[in-house]
Amino acid sequence: MKLSLERVALIIGAPAPENSLFEVSGINNLKDASINEISFAISEKYIKLLSKTNAGAVIINKKLKDYSPCNCLIVDDAYLAFAKLSHHFKEHQSIISEKEICKFIDISLKVKGVSISSGCFLGKNVNIGTNTKIGSNCTIEDNVTIGSNSVIESNVTIQKGCLIGDKCMISPGVVIGSEGFGNVRDSNNKWTSIAHLGNASIGNNVSIGANTTIDRGTISNTEIHDGVKIDNLVHIAHNVIIGKDTAIAAKTGIAGTTVIGKRCMIGGAVGIVDHLKIVDDVVINATSTVNRDISKPGMYTGFVPLMLHSEWKKVSIWLTKLDKIAAFMKIKLKNIR
Repeated sequence: MKLSLERVALIIGAPAPENSLFEVSGINNLKDASINEISFAISEKYIKLLSKTNAGAVIINKKLKDYSPCNCLIVDDAYLAFAKLSHHFKEHQSIISEKEICKFIDISLKVKGVSISSGCFLGKNVNIGTNTKIGSNCTIEDNVTIGSNSVIESNVTIQKGCLIGDKCMISPGVVIGSEGFGNVRDSNNKWTSIAHLGNASIGNNVSIGANTTIDRGTISNTEIHDGVKIDNLVHIAHNVIIGKDTAIAAKTGIAGTTVIGKRCMIGGAVGIVDHLKIVDDVVINATSTVNRDISKPGMYTGFVPLMLHSEWKKVSIWLTKLDKIAAFMKIKLKNIR
């Protein structure tokens, strides 16, 4: 789909730019955008990226206009404008007919040894590798690629554009590529959803437990790298990256844009907040809450009794200083003796 900047301006409520007939065919981040794409910057934090972007147009506020090297659409809230525009570049999958599915299965069985069970629905341009098995009642949407020697068990949904590697094991009820949880408030405190235009990419030798959900990325992909082992009932949000050979136990939730390193072990019912970075070789014990970056390998535990947030802020200050307080008291006691 192509949209003129005049049309974009109408969608997001911006004044029409001078080059209103210029067309864009997608949205991308400032770093990766091409001349045919539109991007956005929400604050002065992005001035450096904005000044170097190759985007054909950007959505920004008035304060950033002088830093833009391309067509500008000026709005009060660039993030809200992006949310509104994102839905116009969202592609909807199209399930093919039962007759076409049978034809696809016949070809696959003869050429690749693929096994597809009854009740499955496939989209357009699906590619399935040699000796892969698809269980009953699965939905595989448009432009999905599944590698060789993988097992997709029953009632799995793999949504449009997602990539599954070789030798993967995906348990019943898994959803890969679901819409991420992204919303922006407008001036009336009403929510506007963000269409997630990225995909989910699963590496080789990955296992995913029953009823786990992995959201697609907002613009770039959610990435699960080779050798990752994921238990049942895990939620992985948009734009999360999980490094090689990491293991994640049941009921863990990982919020958006968090990056987890290689060979980490995450216990059951762990909560990890958004936009964090966790280095390689970290162990997080069960039921812990991770609310800050982890920059050194090691074993971590974090949980306290539930309390009012205002009280927690006071308690947390003292918790971080307990070792210093203990050392101080030890010196005092020694001097008294």
